[in-house]
Amino acid sequence: MWQPDPAWQPIAGGLGSSTAGVWRADLGGRQVVVKRLVASTSSWRREADVAITGLVDCTPGLRAPVTAVQEDADGITLYQDWVEDAAANGLFVSACLGRFAGADLGNAGWLARDQLRDRLRRVERRGGWPTLARTTAADVADHLWRHRSERLADLDTLPVVAQHGDPVRSNLPGQDGDVVVAIDWGTVGHGPVGGDLGYYALSAKEEFEPLLDAYRAGLPAGTATPGEVALGARLTAVYTALNRAEWALARVAPGEGALAGKFTHPSVAPYLRALQRLYPQLEAVL
Repeated sequence: MWQPDPAWQPIAGGLGSSTAGVWRADLGGRQVVVKRLVASTSSWRREADVAITGLVDCTPGLRAPVTAVQEDADGITLYQDWVEDAAANGLFVSACLGRFAGADLGNAGWLARDQLRDRLRRVERRGGWPTLARTTAADVADHLWRHRSERLADLDTLPVVAQHGDPVRSNLPGQDGDVVVAIDWGTVGHGPVGGDLGYYALSAKEEFEPLLDAYRAGLPAGTATPGEVALGARLTAVYTALNRAEWALARVAPGEGALAGKFTHPSVAPYLRALQRLYPQLEAVL
């Protein structure tokens, strides 16, 4: 059975549905991240397939670090070059996300599609947003939840582009010239124009509108209209922020005390602040 080397240093927060562990290691003087993948969902090996095919080794805007793949009977091990944090400006990153939207990823069956719809379906199976119904955002959350099918239909009308799928700041650490070196490619695929930008805006330091302008500037000419980009970004950001806020509140809700008293809890406050920053986008969506 596969086992990690005892000398490897575990990296906190690396576990997921298909990720059994993440470590930092020194392999003959080469600093790498070792990630262990095991079969779980149907997409469990997507990140390995990305590396094997070299799909995003030279794509515009974003690229992956050098990654080696080893398969065995129990799973897959990825050995990826360590990427130093370049602390890239959010406007630069947004422009790179726009450029990446123009990449040709082909039509491999393992590429991700309909990610926001899939995430909302998972939330629906858990009962929707019942904890948000106990907050001052109850009316807004109720309206957006009841009309989620229409909003997803709006997304379906937008141009489909390449997307990283999970472009949080921590997954976009490096910079190589005019390209962001991105990690965690397990959700790469296709989605509505602006989707990556909406997702990134939730963790970026900059305000939404300047990020949107930078994404539009990076997007290849003729890909989409400004209105289409704004709609894709806003809907993705709003529904993702509400999903996250519900998840964070639901974890602390069973404890003693009023729910409102837990809004400043360190595991909740960042998600509520992200939602507050989105109020202008919420109004635009409504």
